Amino acid sequence: MTEAGPATEAGPATGARRPRPLGTALARPTVLILTGLWVMGPLLPLAVQAFTDQWFYPDLWPTRWSLAGWEQALGPQSRLAEAVATSVGIGAAVATLATALGAAAGRALAWHRLPGRRLIELVLLAPVLVPPFAVAMGAQIVYLRAGLVDSLTGVVLAQLPAATAYATLLMSGVWAGVDPALERQARTLGAGAWRAFREVSLPQLRGGLIVAAMFAFLISWSDYLLTLLIGGGVVTTVPLLLFSTAAGSGNQAATAAIALVAVAPPLLLTALAARQLASRDTALLGVGR
Repeated sequence: MTEAGPATEAGPATGARRPRPLGTALARPTVLILTGLWVMGPLLPLAVQAFTDQWFYPDLWPTRWSLAGWEQALGPQSRLAEAVATSVGIGAAVATLATALGAAAGRALAWHRLPGRRLIELVLLAPVLVPPFAVAMGAQIVYLRAGLVDSLTGVVLAQLPAATAYATLLMSGVWAGVDPALERQARTLGAGAWRAFREVSLPQLRGGLIVAAMFAFLISWSDYLLTLLIGGGVVTTVPLLLFSTAAGSGNQAATAAIALVAVAPPLLLTALAARQLASRDTALLGVGR
């Protein structure tokens, strides 16, 4: 019976096992810890603030703990549940539409030599390149004349261009990793256009579609300016509720509690997207593992 030796890896020619360097073994845990601190570090004071009743400057630690902030944030007067439901509904609609449009536009950009391709890409990027305030003010005039202000439909349509731009750029990279000849072969064997897409291309796009939908949802979830101007204060999402609580009530504990609710979906979806990007069957933006 032999004792277990240090971590080893196979040699290139003989198949013998040799010890892995200690630095290599510690690199991944170190990167994970540093990444966690980078992401979660700024949220720690926020988490502490949400459970305090008294925390005055220059004290480094609260003098009294309390759940009063959460009681106010989750109470019926705060409308947090309604705001979360509204944000989720708008985000789901934007993610669905943006992913579908982005997948179609990405296929055209990746598989076809379109005339004026650079101009098309510039138009797709315009919602991202133009200052958000200018876009919001221009959109408000158009939506006001179209009768779409103060409505969920108007907010969804206002958020859609930016989300579609990101989805298109992402999906064009995914489509570039799919061989168009495979669909042509399927259609030669008798499959229709939809069946060829569903059974040949769609399985290869699954990872990219998930990530595109996540990004589109996050763009919608975090939007404040367009939602405020187009929604007119009638459509209340989590960012709008957070700002109104911070500016109106002055209750820092309640504001911190709502802020934690606001950052929870982005953190969760970012973790899921990172996991999807690391999967073996995903080729995103031409980079696969």
